[in-house]
Amino acid sequence: MLFVLDVGNTNTVLGVFADSRPDGDGEAPRYEQLVAHWRVATRQSSTVDEYGVLFRNLFSMANLKASEIHGIVISSVVPPLDPVLRQVCELYFNSKPLLIEPGVKTGMAVHYDNPAEVGADRIVNGVAAFEKYGGPCVIVDFGTATTFDCVSAKGEYLGGVICPGMGISADALFSRTARLPRVEIRKPARVIGTNTVGSLQSGLYYGYLGLVDGILELLLTELGAETKVIATGGLGPMIGTGSKYIKTVDDFLTLEGLRIIWERNVAARPGLAPKAAQTSKAKNGRERAASTPRSNR
Repeated sequence: MLFVLDVGNTNTVLGVFADSRPDGDGEAPRYEQLVAHWRVATRQSSTVDEYGVLFRNLFSMANLKASEIHGIVISSVVPPLDPVLRQVCELYFNSKPLLIEPGVKTGMAVHYDNPAEVGADRIVNGVAAFEKYGGPCVIVDFGTATTFDCVSAKGEYLGGVICPGMGISADALFSRTARLPRVEIRKPARVIGTNTVGSLQSGLYYGYLGLVDGILELLLTELGAETKVIATGGLGPMIGTGSKYIKTVDDFLTLEGLRIIWERNVAARPGLAPKAAQTSKAKNGRERAASTPRSNR
């Protein structure tokens, strides 16, 4: 199985992919079946052991075994957690993780002034969207920040837009006003609020929806009307279903992207190959060597 982690500033999304060809006769497995997924809070203060216990408990509740994990890939926008997660993978899963960082083979050209500035999750989303839906496309990821990432018809990452997330906008409103209460962010029944809670919910939802559709309208003008728009992230289903331009909501887009990038790096970096596949290749190699006559010297 393949363990994938998308580490964001607010939440960390985890998933486990199982081999869709369990009887692959020694060939490299294809991890295409998402058998479990979780969303947990990102805590920079947590230790290696705390994360290890958390992950093991999640696996236990899903009836999964850590010993069955043959590969791990991580996308992180929280650099202080990178060494912690490396140690968690090595100590609790006996596996060296692949971190999405400069030098990793993604299969996507990045046309950014400084490619190192692009968040790993944005590239991962672009790879997954182009692989699944083709291009040109725009991926709207509703996380701590809301990002709009543009991919060309040739599969090139062109750049995008970064906005404060809906949660950040709400927090700023509540913290800077004395009498406005903190409310649940959701789509109200009607635009006109007849009380303070309803008015706040209407402003948050329809105000943010207007921001999203306004930016998408401008992006589609630049990229072309045939551009596909895909939403993902925690608030993707809520905003995506109300947008004029978002036609697809893909909750697991980032996890799929991590899986795709891991597969693209297995061949280039043998150390990432699944343990079972490595054992099979080594065994086949020994068998071929044993069956090949030695030449006389």
